[in-house]
Amino acid sequence: MTFENLNLMSPLLDSVKKAGYTVPTKIQQQSIPHILSGKDLFGCAQTGTGKTAAFALPLLQRMMTDRSRGASAGIRALVLAPTRELAIQIDDSFHTYGSGTGLKYVCIYGGVSQHNQVEKLSRGADILVATPGRLLDLVNQRIIRLDAVRYLVLDEADRMLDMGFIHDIKRILALLPAKRQNLFFSATVTPQVKILAGSILSAPVMVSVTPEVDIPVLIRQSVYYVRKEDKRGLLKHVINDSGIGHALVFTRTKHGADRVARDLKKNGIAAEAIHGDKSQNNRERSLNGFRNGAIRVLVATDVVSRGIDIESLSHVINYEIPQEPATYVHRIGRTGRAGAAGTALSFCSEEEKKYLADIHKEIRREIQVVRTHPFS
Repeated sequence: MTFENLNLMSPLLDSVKKAGYTVPTKIQQQSIPHILSGKDLFGCAQTGTGKTAAFALPLLQRMMTDRSRGASAGIRALVLAPTRELAIQIDDSFHTYGSGTGLKYVCIYGGVSQHNQVEKLSRGADILVATPGRLLDLVNQRIIRLDAVRYLVLDEADRMLDMGFIHDIKRILALLPAKRQNLFFSATVTPQVKILAGSILSAPVMVSVTPEVDIPVLIRQSVYYVRKEDKRGLLKHVINDSGIGHALVFTRTKHGADRVARDLKKNGIAAEAIHGDKSQNNRERSLNGFRNGAIRVLVATDVVSRGIDIESLSHVINYEIPQEPATYVHRIGRTGRAGAAGTALSFCSEEEKKYLADIHKEIRREIQVVRTHPFS
């Protein structure tokens, strides 16, 4: 299949070609026709699958068609993103793909002065990419109106929930016209994600793209069977006795990440937790400290970990076994990059053995069991 097969207009096809893309990804092939037909969509896809183009291209086409039919002025498409980094990335994509459309794009996010953003808004915007906090701030200042919005995109919804944006999202939804097309994307489908999707989407098409299992052969995988209450002791033992310089430790919850980091610090190990309840500046400080060696152990939740990219990371430790095999693959893929060796350790309690069995089926590879440790 080619982009021409997706019935995109020539300005969009030209932009895609200039960007160097020839074949649409799976998420693009499955999503674009449904979005062009006006349907609501629930897309389950991780970063790196071509997700942004999957909604940007058909949105641009629908808005070009609306304009030719005399659509009213104002912000007609709203794209919500959880972080300023993602918002900027999405905005860049709209500029790339929409260069020949004549549409105007503005990106707003917190952590910086609003002056330049307000100035751009004063010149008009057809598509607004925003983080929830800054959007509500400018709405309250009567700088932004949302009564002309016909298209809503909620990107990385699970990360939005993890970062505590649910109340902001509800306030934003209350400001939008009831008649609109809704596009909802999430890398995971938790019960909370389903509830949020159900409150936004109307008769949605479901699209899911499972990443291919690709674990570098240079990643050494090991599992420690341990009682749940002994995991903290085992973590300290592994870090101190295995000569681990830097480790990225994964927990399932924000509370768990805080607890593990706090316990490590009490035992003289430089550690910080990174999750959705931490401010953007706090997360950046922790990441920079980890990269420059000031922090030895970074304890992270899965959702926030998507923004972590660290070169030469030697160890990933699954303090808790993830419930989804794809999450395990994503976690351990943070090490063993660019041909370097890496080590992935997993702590498995009795109640987590069922998750480990699912992982074995997914990766079709046995994980070495470490039997000689103090908490065996």
